[in-house]
Amino acid sequence: MILEWIGAVVLLVVVLPVVIYLLRGVLNAANSIVPSVDQIAAAAQAGSKDLDAVPLLLTTQDQVRKTIEAAANYGGSLDVILDDA
Repeated sequence: MILEWIGAVVLLVVVLPVVIYLLRGVLNAANSIVPSVDQIAAAAQAGSKDLDAVPLLLTTQDQVRKTIEAAANYGGSLDVILDDA
């Protein structure tokens, strides 16, 4: 009976500090994640702002089409003018 008590006390004295040490390591690792998450969130927010201009690409494509058509029309007119000369 006394050996059981001694075993339980030794177990508590040895195992409890090890468990506390390991839990402290897990807590430190978990706390070190927070700054990384904040940095990732800031980068994602900045990337999201870059994507705000994507709808302007549709107007850019339309403007490029109009510019190419105007240049093609000018080239065609130039051919007509040069043929007459």
